Amino acid sequence: MNLQVQKNTLYVGGLAEEVNEAILHSAFIPFGDIKDVKTPLDQATQKHRSFGFVTFLEREDAAAAMDNMDGAELYGRVLTVNYAFPERIKGGEQGWAAQPIWADADTWFERQQQEEEMQRLQAEQQAVMKAAEELHRKKLAEEREGEKEEETETKADPMAVAEAEALKQQNA
Repeated sequence: MNLQVQKNTLYVGGLAEEVNEAILHSAFIPFGDIKDVKTPLDQATQKHRSFGFVTFLEREDAAAAMDNMDGAELYGRVLTVNYAFPERIKGGEQGWAAQPIWADADTWFERQQQEEEMQRLQAEQQAVMKAAEELHRKKLAEEREGEKEEETETKADPMAVAEAEALKQQNA
């Protein structure tokens, strides 16, 4: 297996039962700022499984901690400190994945928000187009009304009717 090591996360093996995350944090804090400390629990006993992970903010701090703490003694037990491999979770390539399914939740939410924004913009654009079409229809209807009014006005005025008939005869 060709897994890449995580240069800022350390595997700490050989932990005594008395060691908890706070003690592990205290043991490694002299080497730099710590981002996270985890001691996975055994589901049956609810005690840690004699190992843990310490994640530093800086790679150099993790390297210094590994150099100084590998082979050191903590609560009467000799520690094994190495760079950690990525966590393996079922699924993905060869039955395992490097990240849990919820790891891309932030990008999923961003995509959802972008999609909702796009739908909102499309709905606004459709509403604007509908309003423009309605305005155009009203304008055409008003023009037709104006033409009808002109026809009715010319029918009511006998002089206008005579002029219209004379124009028709000249054109014919």
